[in-house]
Amino acid sequence: MSASELIEWITSRFSVSSAVYVYDVAEQAGFGVLAKRWASSVENSAPVISLQTRAGAGLSLVGRLSEGTSQDAVDGSVLTAYTSPRGLAIMAPSLSFLPPASPGSKLVIQVPAVTPVGETLTLSSTLASLATALSLLPENITVLLSATPQESVDFAALSYELDTHAIHIFDHYSSAREIGHELVVRSTAEKPMLSLSDALRHAGYTPFEFAGDRHARIALIFPNGPLALYARHIVNCTEGLAVVIVKVLRPWNDNALREIIPSTVEEIIVFDDVPNDTTQGPLFVDVFASLYDPLRSERVIHSQRITPDKTQLFIVHPSDFASHILTSVKSSSTDLHIESPSSSTKLLFFSTPTVNLSSFYQLVRNTFSGAASVRHIAGSDVFSNSEGLTVDRVLFTPKGDDQDFIPLDVVFPLDDSGKADFTCVLEPTLLKSHSVLDDANPGSAILVITSWSPGELLANLPPDAVTLALQRKLRFHTIDPNTVLSQVPDTATRDFARNLMVYLVFLRLYLGGTSSEGLVRKIAQGVTPLTFGSETFAKLSARTWLELIQVQLPTNLPVVEGKANSPPPLKRFEFNAIAIDAGEGEATSSGSKVSSWHEAAKHLLFPSAFAPVLPALAGLKESFPPNPSLRPDLPERTYLVTCAVNRRLTPLEYDRNVFHLEFNTEGTGLKYAIGEALGVHGWNDEREVLEFCAWYGVNPDRLITIAVPGGEGRVHTRTIFQALQQQIDLFGKPPKSFYADLAPYATNRADRLTLQFIGSTEGSSTLKMLSEKDTVTFVDVLQRYPSARPSIEALCELIGDIKPRHYSIASSQSVVGDRVDLLVVTVEWTSSNGKRRYGQCTRYLAGLKVGQKVTVSIKPSVMKLPPDDMQPIIMAGLGTGAAPFRAFLQHRAWLSHQGIPVGPTYYYFGSRHQSQEYLYGEEVEAYIQDGTITKAGLAFSRDGPRKVYIQHKMLEDAETLADMLKNQHGVFYLCGPTWPVPDVYEALVGALVKNQGHTRESADEFLEQLKEEERYVLEVY
Repeated sequence: MSASELIEWITSRFSVSSAVYVYDVAEQAGFGVLAKRWASSVENSAPVISLQTRAGAGLSLVGRLSEGTSQDAVDGSVLTAYTSPRGLAIMAPSLSFLPPASPGSKLVIQVPAVTPVGETLTLSSTLASLATALSLLPENITVLLSATPQESVDFAALSYELDTHAIHIFDHYSSAREIGHELVVRSTAEKPMLSLSDALRHAGYTPFEFAGDRHARIALIFPNGPLALYARHIVNCTEGLAVVIVKVLRPWNDNALREIIPSTVEEIIVFDDVPNDTTQGPLFVDVFASLYDPLRSERVIHSQRITPDKTQLFIVHPSDFASHILTSVKSSSTDLHIESPSSSTKLLFFSTPTVNLSSFYQLVRNTFSGAASVRHIAGSDVFSNSEGLTVDRVLFTPKGDDQDFIPLDVVFPLDDSGKADFTCVLEPTLLKSHSVLDDANPGSAILVITSWSPGELLANLPPDAVTLALQRKLRFHTIDPNTVLSQVPDTATRDFARNLMVYLVFLRLYLGGTSSEGLVRKIAQGVTPLTFGSETFAKLSARTWLELIQVQLPTNLPVVEGKANSPPPLKRFEFNAIAIDAGEGEATSSGSKVSSWHEAAKHLLFPSAFAPVLPALAGLKESFPPNPSLRPDLPERTYLVTCAVNRRLTPLEYDRNVFHLEFNTEGTGLKYAIGEALGVHGWNDEREVLEFCAWYGVNPDRLITIAVPGGEGRVHTRTIFQALQQQIDLFGKPPKSFYADLAPYATNRADRLTLQFIGSTEGSSTLKMLSEKDTVTFVDVLQRYPSARPSIEALCELIGDIKPRHYSIASSQSVVGDRVDLLVVTVEWTSSNGKRRYGQCTRYLAGLKVGQKVTVSIKPSVMKLPPDDMQPIIMAGLGTGAAPFRAFLQHRAWLSHQGIPVGPTYYYFGSRHQSQEYLYGEEVEAYIQDGTITKAGLAFSRDGPRKVYIQHKMLEDAETLADMLKNQHGVFYLCGPTWPVPDVYEALVGALVKNQGHTRESADEFLEQLKEEERYVLEVY
């Protein structure tokens, strides 16, 4: 656990905090995510409230603690808030209204010091945003600054022991995020409230820390942070120079500062974080007020204003910071001497945010824990390409090293100086786009995880990378993960197997000439958990050894002829995002993740990096080009149409709701042919989605990024509510695989075994009962087995997307123009447990309001009019099966009005009651009157003393139908439910036998031939 994660744990315990308020700016920096998860899954966790940072931020906290306005003030409560330095600056004016702290009523703000700066939004440790805000804080707030991991954890706990409100600012940019430190947690048991001086003394700290020469002539004063720690390391190696590190900003202790400054000091330089060169920093003002003595004119106090861009320069290039200190003290004769850190080994990994290397780092720590300290930190660059880039740095240092702590970002910077002893590239395409070799030590090993052959690897290396590799004599190796991982049959352990493969290769290259397959396997077996059997482990180890290939680089430097042939310059890594471990069992495989509104902002700010690539149309310009953002998850083209008419055709008291829809397609470019189907991308019910979110404990307004299926790494981002309403088939029928996939998430043994059983072959009868009798949905399954609760992003991948429902188009575009009509019946039933069920899409369509937008697509259909207008057509439709035939009739009527002759048109329609379900009856009667319909056979099964169906009406016209099919090249169509198909088929067979001289067998063969010729067409459901 990192110090930052430990701070979240300590401060989110209910014994410490009554409630935790997580501001969005903290969560965007990766702080507060775990506390929110623990609030719903871990006992004794404080409730978490999400807040947005805006003008007046902080007033809600003040109100909670103010007497007379809040029950918390009466009952007593300790409130914790998470925000960033920038968020704290916005809150500062509101905090001036805080009531005095008391043992049971106080506010503690934990501030991860990381801030996006500049146009690139690169993250920085600067506190410049607080330069003007500190003066606004009231005197009853203590402000603590911590820098090392242990100090950060100590100050987090200490801030709850104070008799004042407290603000704790810690280094979330670097040291507090490092993993690998042995951290000690102070007891959080209830203690009497202490004064600041007593609390610091009990914890072993002072307001100021002194380092360097006790007889120094120059003293440098820094706010506690990564630069202060590096400056401490520098002065500890230098005579005549000292550093004072400020750990308590408020209340300012003049006496403590005067006591710690040696009397020999003649020059004091205050390094102050400021937003620009014209702003005077608050630290200099405090130091000057404390140390200025008009009687000692020889002592000079001046400031070094460190702007955010300078902070970033000094962190990324520590040598420039050392040079800056040298420049700052140039007036003295002091020789600055910087001692290099002790011997160490540095590992560098380049991957994408979806790659989880946590098992690898654990294996490394287990291997070297006896002799070395293993530190690890990760950072991400989400702007440089659509998939993002993650850089992990690992540092081995000998145990017992007593040197001062320096953040890993400073000890192992990415500054082109060539420091990595081992570089691993887990995404080979990064070699073509990013300068991943710039930080490799001369002669070091480069491992590329790829299926590329050595020749393909060299072909994909830019000339600059090849030149650098030759100059530094880098040793390239490749290994094909697909070949190695084929030894692991269980897909559930593939991620660990991939980590183990990288670890085995690392051990081999680390041991160098002394390595052997047996030695590497023996070391790995000693630290590898029993994830799979010894036989699988042995096969994986042997295959890893065999598949490692050393790539021979060319002997000559590459030559690029002309600037036109030069590849684009390689990109540098920019630290602009902090990835959060999803926790055990919560990792997602395709890049789906819950994120903040910053994720959507990236898609808007950098559309070229995230917009789907549209297929080239060979220079063809469309009048209505597709909108790539409409449904980027779908391969087919989609259109956004507008509901113009939603009219019920059956009486309100009738038990079947059959309704007519008209969509306006003007301006969309939607074109359809006679008989085609309209795919409707329906939405889930809004109320049911919100009820599920509340039950599942997810914020519907949070953003979720979901991978586009088959989209080669493309993703799209929307709110959780939008995803569950518009995309995820939450209320669909779960297949057998869902039960099996859900089982590993169940924490209750009974739930897990039951899900495994249903998902197995033996559980097929249970699955059938659930699916057909109980008609359970995905939500029903989750509610039946509540201990199986994957993260919302994992759940989205388990469930999958809503499939479009296709409805035969009930209009002819030649007649209606920019319009498409549908005929729909709502699907409703009652399950075995008495629960009312609804068809997902028909329910959505039935609730459409005029003016509402609907996403649709077009699907070709077998229902096509014959190529010759004179061919007879025989149409048989039951209920909503009349839809395509309405389009047929519209088109034939239009042809007749154009003076184009058409063949005979027979129309058979069946429903229960003529008075209630004679669909489009007025239109049909009009077509009969004007001759568009040659003959109509209308069967209303429940209107007479005996039931009459369309096959009975067809038998009345048996001779004519047989003649049209046999001699006039007629075409027969049937659309509707499947149940009348056998009877209709028998009616046609009987007509052919009786009137065309066929035997039963030859009639069967004739109808089969008609199917082949697309003259016997069925569209049934």
